[in-house]
Amino acid sequence: MPELGSFALLLALVLSGYTLVAGAIALRQLSTGRGGRISPERLAETARRAGIASFLAVSVAAFALLWAAFTNDFSVAYILHHTNRALPGPYKFAALWSGQEGSLLLWAWLLATYGLVLRLRHKVDVRLTAFASTILAGIQLFFLLLLNFAATPFSLVSGTIPPDGFGLNPLLQYPEMVIHPPMLYLGYVGFSVPFAFALGALMMRYPGEKWIHITRRWTMVTWLFLTCGIVLGMHWAYAVLGWGGYWGWDPVENASLMPWLTGTAFLHSVMMQEKRGMMKSWNVWLIFSTFLLTVLGTLLTRSGLVSSVHAFAESNIGTWFWIFMVVVLAVCIFTFVLNRDHLKTEHKLEALVSRESSFLFNNLVLLAACFTILWGTLFPVLSEYVQGNKVTMGAPWYNRVAVPIGLFLLFLTGVGPVLAWRSTSFKSIRKNFLLPSAAGLVTAVVLMLVGVRPWQDEGMFYSLVCYSLGALVITAISSEFLRGAAVIQRHTGQNLFASMLQLTRRNSRRYGGYIVHLGIVVMFIGFAGQAFNQSVEKELGVGEALNIGPYRLVSQSFTQDSNPNFDTEYSLLDVYRKGNKVTQLAPERRFYQASQTTQTMVANHSTLAWDLYVVYEGKNPDSGLPIIKVFLNPLVAWIWIGVFIVIVGTVAALTPNLQTALATARVKAVIPRDAAVAGSGD
Repeated sequence: MPELGSFALLLALVLSGYTLVAGAIALRQLSTGRGGRISPERLAETARRAGIASFLAVSVAAFALLWAAFTNDFSVAYILHHTNRALPGPYKFAALWSGQEGSLLLWAWLLATYGLVLRLRHKVDVRLTAFASTILAGIQLFFLLLLNFAATPFSLVSGTIPPDGFGLNPLLQYPEMVIHPPMLYLGYVGFSVPFAFALGALMMRYPGEKWIHITRRWTMVTWLFLTCGIVLGMHWAYAVLGWGGYWGWDPVENASLMPWLTGTAFLHSVMMQEKRGMMKSWNVWLIFSTFLLTVLGTLLTRSGLVSSVHAFAESNIGTWFWIFMVVVLAVCIFTFVLNRDHLKTEHKLEALVSRESSFLFNNLVLLAACFTILWGTLFPVLSEYVQGNKVTMGAPWYNRVAVPIGLFLLFLTGVGPVLAWRSTSFKSIRKNFLLPSAAGLVTAVVLMLVGVRPWQDEGMFYSLVCYSLGALVITAISSEFLRGAAVIQRHTGQNLFASMLQLTRRNSRRYGGYIVHLGIVVMFIGFAGQAFNQSVEKELGVGEALNIGPYRLVSQSFTQDSNPNFDTEYSLLDVYRKGNKVTQLAPERRFYQASQTTQTMVANHSTLAWDLYVVYEGKNPDSGLPIIKVFLNPLVAWIWIGVFIVIVGTVAALTPNLQTALATARVKAVIPRDAAVAGSGD
């Protein structure tokens, strides 16, 4: 099987190389009008089929690696170092992306899958798709070169083969790690498609904004995958690392956030291009930057360039990535300079208070956040290169910059959608913002009355601002929904909920976007709760109790257990609130035999108001009693609820408008009738 995997990767390399070269020659012949021995159309078709075949070859390689994992083939070095016999089945599956070689194979397989879909849908626009397919083949070629010559997943163990593997990193032995990395990679790799379309459209001086319409669904789906991947990573960090938080400005966390920020900016600013023919160059560079940041994210995650709890592989492949990024950047700059006159703006900004200006501010703020995070992430590397000392930027530095930026973005989330295109009158501002502003003000006053003192603590100040802005945004967006639904209700007699549903279906893109914004606000409400976190740590013998907030934890026992994969120590704690038992928690600490490492498993009791987050810190060697650390984290559940709302909103925005769907259905109904008539005539 390892031989089959190696052969499949080599075959995929050849096929991708052919797709790139044959596709480029065919496109060149089509643009110059010069033909060769083979017509350019036929040559392009062979390139397309080679691209499809490369998907099959990479799939065989991925299957071969999984087969080796599930059959405990420790003659394969990658399997030896990332699995063991007692490893549960789902984690053997996860071993595919637990190390550098496997994760690069996952990258290549996902890219081949996206390429397959694109090449099967080539009739949408044959020539533009051929450009995009050729560019994707170039990206695929880079990753297959890595897999064949720099990070081979099928290298064999020399000498005696050990009877068992060294096991999977314990940090990865958690259910979410079976889906978090693939979800993140679906987002990373997916941005290759809009990048390929944007670069292809610029190369062929493609008229209009059609390439944006073609790639809109690609971009939104990719953005959704990346969003889910980031949040799953947050939840994993919260549940596994045991420090009581979900975001620590870790370099690898930052690496995933940066393309999300530029991708979000792109999703907003393309509307300027679609509606007003503005920001064409800006949009092209946004998608170029997003793709480059996804490659940088892969480099940071897999090369060991930065220190991170998320960096599960280290190697010397960084040089390959840097060369690839320089080449891609050079191609982008060259193509842009050659065709920049094609990207002239059709309209200019007419008023500072308008939908256009809100999108512009939105983009500037998102890019400012991205640049700040990029600087903080790479500064340790730069400082080590220049001064010889690695100076890291801690969470307080990021928070000082990112929190105000985030709050301004939250403000724009509510303000932007209700501004008019071109110019917004004072009357419209008063009509749309009077009630939301009042809601924000009332929220601030109520919070101060119940004890939030913004002048005493920076965290409380930001939380107060966040909740007030949240109330403003929710009121503004809800008003938009209610106004539109009321009109439908008057004409149809439907109830309010049905009217809102129909309103969303009639303009799914607009109102789906509003739902996404509501989800973002709900997430911010959860983030702001962090200012009120509490924690306490105590040795807890049997029968002893610990109090935090409204909860009382009473130790029932502490013991040890084992299974073939790990040994464990844990405490059983009864949790009481107002004298009533609400649950029992069992925080534990595991020792994995294969890798000889320990791992904390947090116990968490989550409600809408609080997360009671309990960590087993180990035993005090002097007293023999377990040390229990308890965090009381307010409103964390709202973060996960907000993500669910974002998913719902994105799916709604991806759904065709009701009128469009009906029109399409009518066309489909007419075409068969016409075809039948034509057939009878024959």
